[in-house]
Amino acid sequence: MGQIDKRLAELGITLPVAAKPVANYVPWVRTGNLVFISGQGPVEDGKVVWPGCLGVDVSLEDGAKSARLCGINVLAQLKDACGGDLDRVKRVVKLVGFVNAAPSFKDHPKVINGASDLMVEVFGDKGRHARSAVASPSLPMGISTEVEAIIEVE
Repeated sequence: MGQIDKRLAELGITLPVAAKPVANYVPWVRTGNLVFISGQGPVEDGKVVWPGCLGVDVSLEDGAKSARLCGINVLAQLKDACGGDLDRVKRVVKLVGFVNAAPSFKDHPKVINGASDLMVEVFGDKGRHARSAVASPSLPMGISTEVEAIIEVE
């Protein structure tokens, strides 16, 4: 068991099997030492968790939990891209977080912190990253958050 797998176990996180795409795209692409991970939603056991719109029917706390689950699904794709060895990760370069939000909602960064905090918890300083947190008037399948990532690997 690698160091990152041990860290995940310490955190009580079991990564799911990497999800299959829901449309015409691939879940990740590696070019050189970079892995680009397609947007991951808050899906667990094939079901959307915390659906809806921040500022309407999803609380800030649940939005952050939703983003954290997106981050867990990003890690599942990353593990697949690394042939099962997350110790190959050199750095989380960038996360882009989308928040299904009402026009009056202003706390997008606090929501996407759910995913950002996870990356630092798992990878330490290698998990610190550049980031965008943006609003969207809707997201696929009614999800409240979506996170995509760029990761440098060995």
